[in-house]
Amino acid sequence: MRVFVTGASGWIGSAVTDELLAHGHKVVGLARSEESAAAIEAKGATAHRGDIDDLDSLAAGAAAADAVIHLAFRHDFTDYAGAGRTEHAAVARMLDAIEGGDRPFLVASGLAMGSSGPVLTEDDESPFRGADSMRGGSENLALDRAGRGVRPVALRFAASVHGMSDHGFVARLTEIAKERGASGYIGDGSNRWPAVHRSDAARLVRLALEKAPAGSRVHAVAEEGLRTRDIATAIGDHLGLPTESVAPEDADAHFGWIGRFFGMDAVASSARTRELLGWEPTGPTLFEDIAAGTYAPVDLPE
Repeated sequence: MRVFVTGASGWIGSAVTDELLAHGHKVVGLARSEESAAAIEAKGATAHRGDIDDLDSLAAGAAAADAVIHLAFRHDFTDYAGAGRTEHAAVARMLDAIEGGDRPFLVASGLAMGSSGPVLTEDDESPFRGADSMRGGSENLALDRAGRGVRPVALRFAASVHGMSDHGFVARLTEIAKERGASGYIGDGSNRWPAVHRSDAARLVRLALEKAPAGSRVHAVAEEGLRTRDIATAIGDHLGLPTESVAPEDADAHFGWIGRFFGMDAVASSARTRELLGWEPTGPTLFEDIAAGTYAPVDLPE
């Protein structure tokens, strides 16, 4: 298939691009800069210039493809509502561009949502709808097109998609630990985060493209729920720093923007995803990556 990938030069997108190319697909990657375009083309893919604010460029890229994988998102935590509205507009425009052709449309989502039980499953619907909701309600916006000439699939990624060169949540927690001289967790640290290695996440995306039926929700989750206290301890052990509890009322001051996410309890299963796609994670665990020095060499300031 000729696949239009937004975020193709990003953390997850670059691995997805490699995975698709390795399995015979052609990739057209959205590139907002010359640097991004060069990185995409160096892999053997084609660069398509534009960004997620450029709705005409998005529509053109989607319309010319056999499938769309939308991984780009503006992670602006100073204006998260604005980022959601941008996301909503981008997804709506690309869906309009491909409607009627029964083409796959895979959209990145997350697991920070309520569930009907103690563990979030693929059967749990996202509560977020509308441009002003979390991530612009893009998951439901896409899934609502099932049966209307689109094959939408929600890609729900674990809070930590980890691996070498990761600059996401765990990388930021590591930076904060080094800045503070201690590795912190919120409250008693019993809340949990799911995790998945980047290579496993990329393989899941490719399998979802090839196999997932319209309206599917798939969970990129290898480890259902790691206690945040244990994550903080693993970071502290690697850095040679103590681990400390941060009172919930002090979380914003201590952690900044990441505090609102690090305090969530988000246990998620991928049992149905594994059965549906024949997907089994094989990459390192999060704790193995932390211990291996994936996030920080031990170079503490004097």
